[in-house]
Amino acid sequence: MEQDFYKKILDNNKKFVEETLKTDPDFFNDLAKAQHPPLLWIGCSDSRVPANQITGTKPGEVFVHRNIANMVIHSDMNMLSVLDYSVNVLKVKHVIVCGHYGCGGVKAALGNQSIGIIDNWIRHIKDVYRLHHTYLDSIVNEEERFNKFVEINVKEQVFDLAKTSIVQAAWRNGQDLTLHGWVFGLNSGYVTDLDVTLTSEKDLDSVYQLQFKK
Repeated sequence: MEQDFYKKILDNNKKFVEETLKTDPDFFNDLAKAQHPPLLWIGCSDSRVPANQITGTKPGEVFVHRNIANMVIHSDMNMLSVLDYSVNVLKVKHVIVCGHYGCGGVKAALGNQSIGIIDNWIRHIKDVYRLHHTYLDSIVNEEERFNKFVEINVKEQVFDLAKTSIVQAAWRNGQDLTLHGWVFGLNSGYVTDLDVTLTSEKDLDSVYQLQFKK
């Protein structure tokens, strides 16, 4: 069964190439020259949340970073490296943090079951819950509380993006860069813009606003 799936995805690649070349013979030659994506997507590793399909974008249009529960952690060198390259080399104009309802990482943060090494990652999600526990604990319906936690987690990650020196330096230099927070509905296919759109360090509390040497 596993071998059948493996063969299937190799065959799918051949079909993808053949069908693409039929419509655009130069597609891959053009793709190999360079990438100029206007968007960085920070999403969940969940296999049901593919950035390009959701946004209807082509290869080369979205730079992607994914991790469990779409987290922006200030000590994560993988995420910071992707962000730095996106902002300072690719000059993306938009960064979207996209969470999704039914997120397993967020659900795990609501409980206390030890899963393994991932417990250390989920602790960061629990920190978000701690900040908002009064509001979240006031929601009686468990599914509604879960959904609200997903949304709040996305919003906090957008603010954490804005707190990075990478984003603030870009803003200070006059770079056109906007941060957004979305949530994806697995059972509908639609995204919801959570209306957390940041365009300047002035959107942050003063304690987070960095002062750069001239």
